[in-house]
Amino acid sequence: MNSWLIFLLVVIIGSYLLELTISYLNLKALDPQLPKEFDDVFDAQEYAKSQEYTRARTSLSLISGSIGTCATLTFLLLGGFNLVDSLVRSLELNSILTGLCFAGFLALLGFLLNLPFSLYSTFVIEERFGFNNTTATTYVLDILKSALLMVVLGGPLLALILWFFEAAGSLAWIYCWIGVVLFSILIQFLAPVIIMPLFNKFSPLEDGELKETINGYTEREKFRIQGIFTMDGSKRSSKVNAFFTGFGRFRKIVFYDTLMEKLTTGEIVAVLAHEMGHFKKKHIIKMLVISVVQTGIMFYLLSLIMQNQGLFEAFKMDHISTYASLIFFGYLFSPVNMLVSIAFNFISRKHEYEADAYAIDSTSTVDDLISGLKKLSQANLVNLTPHPVAVFLEYTHPPVLERIEAIRKLS
Repeated sequence: MNSWLIFLLVVIIGSYLLELTISYLNLKALDPQLPKEFDDVFDAQEYAKSQEYTRARTSLSLISGSIGTCATLTFLLLGGFNLVDSLVRSLELNSILTGLCFAGFLALLGFLLNLPFSLYSTFVIEERFGFNNTTATTYVLDILKSALLMVVLGGPLLALILWFFEAAGSLAWIYCWIGVVLFSILIQFLAPVIIMPLFNKFSPLEDGELKETINGYTEREKFRIQGIFTMDGSKRSSKVNAFFTGFGRFRKIVFYDTLMEKLTTGEIVAVLAHEMGHFKKKHIIKMLVISVVQTGIMFYLLSLIMQNQGLFEAFKMDHISTYASLIFFGYLFSPVNMLVSIAFNFISRKHEYEADAYAIDSTSTVDDLISGLKKLSQANLVNLTPHPVAVFLEYTHPPVLERIEAIRKLS
């Protein structure tokens, strides 16, 4: 049997079994006894509801993962990639347009496979647990807008990568690296101005105590912002969140409208201080640098397997092409990506502790940060007792109980 095919089967099946194991451990770790730290936020019924929410989400993930893995293996072993390639080649376009059609057709198949699970998640599970506010119209418009962005932004980027690999020879991976990094930085500037307003409405925060308190805090911390905004997150979900967007003097503070209803002024400022801590501690820049390095490594490895005969035989392809090499590399890169993700997640969890410490130092209000974290966990039905293996492999944030414990030690 083709050695590339054996490797692919090990990667696909191994990834599925790992996800199965993590899910099992996470479900086994659910503790029916409410942690004492949350006695003032959860009652027994709501805590049981949060655990049932975790079970429902995990069950759906396992079902979709099982079907997705079976579909991928079937598609691979029966020559589905070659069938798609033959179809797009029949259009007799140039190599770059053929590559765009190839990637687009596979993306469409993936979307159709995932659509029933997305619908069930939004309109059944999220509805059952009181989160869903998405209408059918909003759901369809989100899909259309996302598809438009994929065509308008993703299409030219993919075309540029294909052109570099076909025209730039051995240095193509460097040009691709530079191009993707510059594109990613551009998107960071375009997102709050063009992309995000396509999906949500942003309104300046009304004058009042909250705005005055936030402005006073940002001025005291010498943190320049363009403005404070609320976002109509409630049009899709009742979950709560807050975030920064933009760079430099174009930074904006954005609060979900649902957040304003559930947290006090002091708690909102504490959450804001945590987010500001990521900027002050240069976490954003550090993660960006790491991401740039990762992108370079990825394109270098891609250049090594470009148009590999054995790999194309594993996928049962009749023709070797640059565009198919990009797609196939995604499967090969999966183990490397998992290791990189583990490292990223470890650093991210460390940054969360540092941002909490900054929030305490800059506001001197431990209780507001802790109560804010508790209310966010309660409002979003967060799993309070994830398994350590799941945390190590997948969590970008430490479990909330561990964060609260660390905050109390700092105080």
